[in-house]
Amino acid sequence: MVYQRLLAILLLCIPGAAGIYGWNLMKDIIFEAMAGEGFHWLHFLGGLVLFLGGLAFLAGFWFYRDAKNNYIQPMFLSKKKRQRKKPSKGNH
Repeated sequence: MVYQRLLAILLLCIPGAAGIYGWNLMKDIIFEAMAGEGFHWLHFLGGLVLFLGGLAFLAGFWFYRDAKNNYIQPMFLSKKKRQRKKPSKGNH
């Protein structure tokens, strides 16, 4: 069980690190362009892809985890899951 959690943390670090690297790459390209060295579109777009890919992976992971634990609002669930989920009638 401990090894599974450790592996999951490592798998989450890879897209996170890619997103951070993409952010830094875009930042460096923008600052180099302000310094007068020209704007490198290919490197900027590569950084954008890395950043958005890492962000999308992490956001999807958190959304899936929260949906599994019923932490999100029903309007964000698909219609099938909304119909299966019945409101609880407990004393809250």
